[in-house]
Amino acid sequence: MRVELRGITKRFGTFTANDQISLTVEPGQIHCLLGENGAGKSTLMNVLFGLLRPDEGQILIDGEPVTFANSGEAVRRGIGMVHQHFMLVPVFSVAENVVLGFEPTKSFNRLDRLRARESIHEASQRFGLEVDPDAIVEELPVGIQQRVEILKALNHDAQLLILDEPTAVLTPQEIDALIGIMRSLKDAGKSILFISHKLREVREVSDVITVIRQGRVVGTAEPTDSETQLASLMVGRDVSLTVTKEAHEAGASRLEIRDLVVRDDRGVAVVDGVSLDVRAGEIVALAGVQGNGQTELVEALAGVRPVESGTITLDGRDITNATPREILDAGLGHVPEDRQRDGLVLSMSVADNLVLNTPRATPYARRGSRRRSEVRRNAEERIRDFDIRTESPEAPVSSLSGGNQQKVILARELSRPLKVLVAAQPTRGLDVGSIEYVHRQIVETRNAGQGVVIISSELDEVLALGDRVAVMHHGKIMGVVAPSTSRETIGLLMAGVVLEEVAGA
Repeated sequence: MRVELRGITKRFGTFTANDQISLTVEPGQIHCLLGENGAGKSTLMNVLFGLLRPDEGQILIDGEPVTFANSGEAVRRGIGMVHQHFMLVPVFSVAENVVLGFEPTKSFNRLDRLRARESIHEASQRFGLEVDPDAIVEELPVGIQQRVEILKALNHDAQLLILDEPTAVLTPQEIDALIGIMRSLKDAGKSILFISHKLREVREVSDVITVIRQGRVVGTAEPTDSETQLASLMVGRDVSLTVTKEAHEAGASRLEIRDLVVRDDRGVAVVDGVSLDVRAGEIVALAGVQGNGQTELVEALAGVRPVESGTITLDGRDITNATPREILDAGLGHVPEDRQRDGLVLSMSVADNLVLNTPRATPYARRGSRRRSEVRRNAEERIRDFDIRTESPEAPVSSLSGGNQQKVILARELSRPLKVLVAAQPTRGLDVGSIEYVHRQIVETRNAGQGVVIISSELDEVLALGDRVAVMHHGKIMGVVAPSTSRETIGLLMAGVVLEEVAGA
């Protein structure tokens, strides 16, 4: 099936998410749509899948113009989509999820489970998608759940499969398996639209690469093009993809976590007996598939989630279940996972956000009164030192790009005496240029003698920044390894294999 997009434009109010985008996917082709987060990739795919109506442009299938009022119509024309966040019913079996909406029935409209299992078995054998039809989805690993999503699309006879950031929640081994599945689908004549911002994976699997930036197609590339060339197309300028980090001697322990147990909002112990040390002048990077307790661990360190048992010690001071203010004053800096929800007050100015953690401190206040001149002076210095792109210190922080909002948080946290910096997903949603800047600031913090904890779902980032890498799975530390450890070994740890078993394999 040949699918063509011509001049697709999609607006949300005054914001243009897709601007005259055109591309063609040929039968049996893996076509990658490459771009930074926020470039408009997912919006375009939602248009193609019938979830959004374009304001301008055409979709053609085998040369015939089509319009989709909803995703069901797209499915009936042979388009399937595996969303970044899976659309499965957790308590249903694999078979029930795969046939949902297109159930084979027998007498009295009862589900024909035998036919459902047979269709799954056939597709599993044909495309290398081994999965138990009777397994309950919520009990399956994330990589297997993704296979269920693909099987669901194939069961609807998809000829074009849209994969939206499919590797975001997978271990390295699961990514390798997915790439093998994509190739088997291609060999069977299926077309794939692969949406990603990960350069190495794009180069490994794509036949054709279309690059979009700020909602527009800015060029096409070949899989043989270097990662540097692809990054330059994505950002619009030359960037360095290498983290420059000299060897650095670590000092005394700054942060000590002992036997920590933390529960999530459901009451489940998602941090289960974690112990970890972070020394002065080192970066400890925490690796793991997202959802294995990393978020709750950071929240406990920052004082915004209670600790059930265990201790947290910062430079010899017990801060277990201290208030966020007490923890900040003790010398812990916190870059939160969700910068807009937890790191900024969007309606406030850049200047005010830069002193959110020290609003009553000298020189920003005197005898309970705000000293606006000092707040502005501080903002002007931070804007200059951290290269924050803003029209004015008084501009609302909501008017800044994601990268510049992240710079505001870094400037605020790093411009006061720190013992340890804890940064969760520090580059999520940033363009390559902003990532380069954030990495440099983190390394400089480590070089200045502070301890640093990085939590990232990007394995490349973990390996580039970490002096030591701690791998977390189901709330436990599976092992602490050197960043030179093979991706295969780290992938096994991320999947729950203990370090001794990996070493003995």
